[in-house]
Amino acid sequence: MTTLLYTHPACLAHDTGPYHPERPARLQAVLDALDGPAFAALDRREAPEVDMADLLRVHPRAHVDAVLAAIPVAGLRNLDPDTVVSPGSRAAALRAAGAVTAAVDAVMAGEAVNAFCAVRPPGHHAEPDRAMGFCLFNNVAVGALRAHLVHGCERVAVIDFDVHHGNGTQAMFAADARLFYASTHQWPLYPGTGARDERGAAGNVVNAPLAANAGSADFRFAVAEFVLPALEEFRPDFVFISAGFDAHSRDPLAALNLFEEDYAWVTDKLTGLAARHCAGRVVSVLEGGYDLEALASSSAVHVERLMAAG
Repeated sequence: MTTLLYTHPACLAHDTGPYHPERPARLQAVLDALDGPAFAALDRREAPEVDMADLLRVHPRAHVDAVLAAIPVAGLRNLDPDTVVSPGSRAAALRAAGAVTAAVDAVMAGEAVNAFCAVRPPGHHAEPDRAMGFCLFNNVAVGALRAHLVHGCERVAVIDFDVHHGNGTQAMFAADARLFYASTHQWPLYPGTGARDERGAAGNVVNAPLAANAGSADFRFAVAEFVLPALEEFRPDFVFISAGFDAHSRDPLAALNLFEEDYAWVTDKLTGLAARHCAGRVVSVLEGGYDLEALASSSAVHVERLMAAG
């Protein structure tokens, strides 16, 4: 079976202004990279708008209503100093989350072993009642809870290799031993969470912070020493990846030194573990990555390795 690719043109219409790093060109760079002959076998699907019931498993109704009401009919509006919305943001946000739930349904139905959701805005900073860090709704958490509560996956894991800690996902998972969150990230760095001693209610949170200027060897050690053993012990029924590519050496927003080979390596490790524990079920969701060239090449190798695992 091939890998599924979920995206939608609406995700390009989320306008954050001319100088914002989380800009439509990011997603276009990813889609252009996945348009070559090496990716001809991808099963390309249009992301639907998320069902409100799925969104409300993660975010309170009052918060969802407030975010959607804040979207302007013209121009731009700041939800916080970093998080900007525009008239196209509603459809983009709903389809970004909907891509993940649709991917979960398709993988659980056996239509593919894995999927990549090329969407924006990203999601892993979005807390239950707070949009922040370029994120409106927590796309990966929405998908994870659908796998858990609708499809009956007892143990659901999210692995996050974005350079910034996914505070929103951790906040949603930490109190529930059936949900597992692991993150490698630069620390200290925005948003200020993700210390190693943040372990969750039942050791179900694993943070592997990396110092500025850490490189491939440090990253691979952190994954092999901390993330993978804990994930093996957890024995997930479904694996999600928060796939941020801003730990790349070229990225302007942080100071780690990863390369395309590192993203290929970690993708192979995660798909291999998924093959052992959950019939290969993986849904990967685009998070950060702000150097267009590095984002394009890194997402391409990530999807290549997902396809190889399928």
